[in-house]
Amino acid sequence: MSATRGVSLHVGLNRVDPKHYEGWTGALTACESDAEDMERIASMQGFATLRLPTADATRDAVTSAVRRAAGELRAGDIFFMSYSGHGGQVPDISGDEADLQDETWCLFDGQLIDDELRELWALFEPGTRVLLLSDSCHSGTVARMAYDALDAAGLARPAISSAEVGGPAAFRAMPRDVALRTFHANQDFYRDILKGLPEAGQESPIRATLRLISGCQDNQLSLDGAANGLFTSTLLRVWKNGAFEGDYHRFHQRIVRLMPPTQTPNHMVIGERDPDYDAQRPFRI
Repeated sequence: MSATRGVSLHVGLNRVDPKHYEGWTGALTACESDAEDMERIASMQGFATLRLPTADATRDAVTSAVRRAAGELRAGDIFFMSYSGHGGQVPDISGDEADLQDETWCLFDGQLIDDELRELWALFEPGTRVLLLSDSCHSGTVARMAYDALDAAGLARPAISSAEVGGPAAFRAMPRDVALRTFHANQDFYRDILKGLPEAGQESPIRATLRLISGCQDNQLSLDGAANGLFTSTLLRVWKNGAFEGDYHRFHQRIVRLMPPTQTPNHMVIGERDPDYDAQRPFRI
């Protein structure tokens, strides 16, 4: 009987290519550090790791790495992915978004759409486990409106104490005007992607067990920091270099208790239910 395998991918972007994003670089401070720290945890747990920082975190590199993992892993194995960077939006044409917007990750050379990610998760075999950590603003209309209101008030770089985030902080959210400019300048690119994806109700089923712990709720924003994003830095405090004891539910709850009320990490599971996975210690292969 073959040993259980763990493969991990860690993506962190401190900026994006202004050629695609209409002059916007999306400068952040701590996303590459987040990826390094998540890779360190994975390596210590025995995962075979890959880290893609900033310019290496292209659409092709990220999707290829996920596809490769899906092709290699079998029932009982685990794929662990972490993403730190900006969240964005493009118009929804598949009909699966009530707010008419698809959420995205802002990769270096273009956005990766949530519908694309869903199709990637559907590639994993039944019985495999997927753990996804997303330290980003990857939310819908309410979060978009929240960002715009804060930006209009001059608070896109919020006043928050250094004790909370380790230094000056910025939201990990793509501003709406940048999102609109980027989409309009690359309409054919994004429409071709969206047209190639299944319509609402025809998506490929997710047969693996996918666990998501994200940096905030739909109506909130994730903060960057000097050393780590606020979510990642809090996760590291709870993990205590591997001293944490408990399951994923307790892990999530401990993180939530240490976060400010303006940013509450989410925890959800989709795909096939797996009680053994629920009961496991985080990051266990």
